[in-house]
Amino acid sequence: MKTGPDISRIAALIGDPARANILTALMSGKALTATELAGEAGVTLQTASTHLARLETGGLITLRRAGRHKYFRLASEDVAHLLETLMGLAAGSGHLRSRPGPRDPDLRRARVCYNHLAGDMGTRMYDSLLARGFLRRDGAALLLSDAGRDFVTGLGLDLASLPSPRTAMCRDCLDWSERRAHLAGRLGRGLLSHIEGLGWVRRVSDTRIVRFTAAGEAAFDRFFPAA
Repeated sequence: MKTGPDISRIAALIGDPARANILTALMSGKALTATELAGEAGVTLQTASTHLARLETGGLITLRRAGRHKYFRLASEDVAHLLETLMGLAAGSGHLRSRPGPRDPDLRRARVCYNHLAGDMGTRMYDSLLARGFLRRDGAALLLSDAGRDFVTGLGLDLASLPSPRTAMCRDCLDWSERRAHLAGRLGRGLLSHIEGLGWVRRVSDTRIVRFTAAGEAAFDRFFPAA
């Protein structure tokens, strides 16, 4: 196509294996240093710095300085949404980088997708909200219904306190392992943060894995019953 957005530049940035590993590492939502990302990519620090500069110039990551330290993170939730969709496409086409390992079942059950809940538990949450009419469709838009606002408020989440007002309240995100949607947007982010604060889940250090406590899983099943 000779006019319109040039997707080839974005595709080329993501298509390099080292840069793909860097972007995947940043899907945890954490800001990481160049040294940490070099380890994730399996390249030298000098090579990682070159990749990071290209990703920053391409608008896929941002740099934040804290004293002498530099931290990198994904530029936006839109970037995370694109990466998760590409992961689903790759998984569905059989393009897997390695054999599933011991962590694979945990990643598939519950993980962080940038700032919201993904995996089996994420799609269950989404399906439960949709089935009870707490989420509703208006054309292509996904909206929180009045009943949904009452439900979320009853859970203890203050919708007015959610950050990033320029981000949609609710949006679909294609789950790479379940091949179905989970909930993103401000509500998805707020719900994950809220259930962490309630002690239902804890994040596994240096991974995207989220583990439910026994009490947390029981509470999740009560508030988000299977559709």
